Amino acid sequence: MLSFHPRPTRPRGLASLCALLVLLLLAASSPVQATAAFARQTGSACADCHAAAYGPALTPYGMRFKINGFTETDGEGTKLPLAAQVLAQYSRPARGASTTNLTEADLYVAGRLTDHVGGFVKVEADHQGDGGYATKLSNLDLRYVAHDLKLGGRDLVLGVSVNNNPGFDDPVGALPAPAYLGPPGVSGTLLNPSSPGSLAHRVVGAGVYGFYDALWYAEAGSYRSLSASRQDDLGYPLSGDPGKLSGTGYLRLAWMKDLKRQFFSAGVVALTTRRQRPRSAPTDDITDLGYDLSWQYLGNREHIVQLSYVDILERRHYGSAPLVPGLLAPSHATAHDQVLAATYTFRQSYGISASHLMSTGSRDPVRYGPPGDPATTSNRISLYWTPFGKDDSWTSVANLKLAASWSRFTRFNGRRSNVFGAPPGAPATDASDLDAFFVSASVMF
Repeated sequence: MLSFHPRPTRPRGLASLCALLVLLLLAASSPVQATAAFARQTGSACADCHAAAYGPALTPYGMRFKINGFTETDGEGTKLPLAAQVLAQYSRPARGASTTNLTEADLYVAGRLTDHVGGFVKVEADHQGDGGYATKLSNLDLRYVAHDLKLGGRDLVLGVSVNNNPGFDDPVGALPAPAYLGPPGVSGTLLNPSSPGSLAHRVVGAGVYGFYDALWYAEAGSYRSLSASRQDDLGYPLSGDPGKLSGTGYLRLAWMKDLKRQFFSAGVVALTTRRQRPRSAPTDDITDLGYDLSWQYLGNREHIVQLSYVDILERRHYGSAPLVPGLLAPSHATAHDQVLAATYTFRQSYGISASHLMSTGSRDPVRYGPPGDPATTSNRISLYWTPFGKDDSWTSVANLKLAASWSRFTRFNGRRSNVFGAPPGAPATDASDLDAFFVSASVMF
């Protein structure tokens, strides 16, 4: 969501906007990796928890491991709960210079502390345009869990998750935060990590969850935003501050059905908060309501098919409006994020994934500038190869992933052509000018 300034904001140039969109799309679609520390701890191959041996989708076994607080073990002594990842990438935007960089280096502290306590912490160093690296605390999920409970003669797991990204702790993995797949754009919902001013990594909260009869999942919790100084300490620029939150509530309900060869899930999610952005501004009331559907065909793991659809609608009641002569900003508005994704994996090594991402919202020429339509539609297609991380590979507890991805914009600012409304005779930018091609190599060990 945009920071609401006293006048409409516009990009200063095509290069800066393209860079922003590329970063948003990468943030929305970079897969969460199979953490090697978990594989060493459990004695299971990475492919046991992840459909493609490197993420992002979890298998039902991986979902149960997450619900149980990352505490399961092979019983053969304590394992070092550390893992690392290095990512190199070649990027070629439709307009602008191509780059090749060691784009990311990560350290994971992940695994079991006791029978009831476990967690996942990712520290990320990202390449900056000046050739340096910026270190930040990425996803955090610390858990206490009570196993082997019974209710009405049926199994019950109860737990507490402390995390910094609403939805990241969800076991199904269809929501934008755990899937790392959300629509980029000039607007967007609070539950979409790629939205401008999103909550991801800039809040801290806790939720109590339960998993009953290996079928029903429920979670309720609350979040508060970190102070601007604490965000800066953790490596996040103050320009992305989500503002001051109060009265924040989070609710998640999901039905999960494991049929061994297939898996089905259906869920609903809600987040409500009162937000001041900037922190001295009047308060906005914001509510996100969404649902998600997912299906996996696992078979004998030779052919795996995954389908998911996520639909999140956000309602906003603004406490104030920017002042622009001759224009009236609405006091009520909506934002709408939708993601349709499909993945096919062969022998958990070769795969193709495709996603269709849509971000729409109420027309508002004051907050968004002409033409006042925040609608953005994009697509992403990826081909990948993960040779390791399986029982029959030379190592089952490390990973290599080679991938080629295309991101394509079909609409931006509600337009296909001249998306920034350039005057006659001035250079115009089409939505397709924001397209990009990536080749990446990731190593996890």
